[in-house]
Amino acid sequence: MSALVVINPNSSESVTAGIAEAVAPLHPFGIPIRCETLAAGPPAIESQAAADRVVPPLLELARTLEPEAAGFVIACFGDPGVHALRDETARPVLGIQEAAVATALTLGQRFGVISILPASIPRHMRSFAAMGVMDRLAGDRALGRGVAELSDEDATLAALAETGTALRDLDGAEVLILGCAGMARYRAAVAAATGLPVVEPCQAAAAMALGRIALGQSHRPGG
Repeated sequence: MSALVVINPNSSESVTAGIAEAVAPLHPFGIPIRCETLAAGPPAIESQAAADRVVPPLLELARTLEPEAAGFVIACFGDPGVHALRDETARPVLGIQEAAVATALTLGQRFGVISILPASIPRHMRSFAAMGVMDRLAGDRALGRGVAELSDEDATLAALAETGTALRDLDGAEVLILGCAGMARYRAAVAAATGLPVVEPCQAAAAMALGRIALGQSHRPGG
């Protein structure tokens, strides 16, 4: 049976494991979910340049997996290669940033984003502007922690709670988005700390992709 293929565009197996854990509650929907790591990717994607460099090997990996794929999720906040992959396949293709924002808009009037590093915020803003959602964005605040540092659970949870609280109290966010696939395992803890709905982007994109697969819906109808 073909599967929803979730591609982690960095080479961190621990991030892929966290993504697999995050999407596990969606297994009862009956479509297998297969999480893959882009071995040719960098250990972390923390800049626009790094995101751009992963696109060619990501597309090559997707081509090799397409015969076994019912759809694809690109599991990097920033959605590298999403539009390029949509050009190459009729399978549903979801990016976790786009899906997370679309989901957040159904959970609150104003959404806030918890990013990893300050350098991530400008590329997020470009994407939000392209989506036409700037008037619904409460704020985007950085933890000041890189992807590798997210594995320090105690320090990361403290930073997530502090940042989420600032987005709630200072910026007026009514729903939060975790702005990195490496934060996948912290959704419930952030929700408990802030009292707000929290969108984990890999879950949002995988759930949306499963719906597209079940409905036979794609960006290329009849493709």
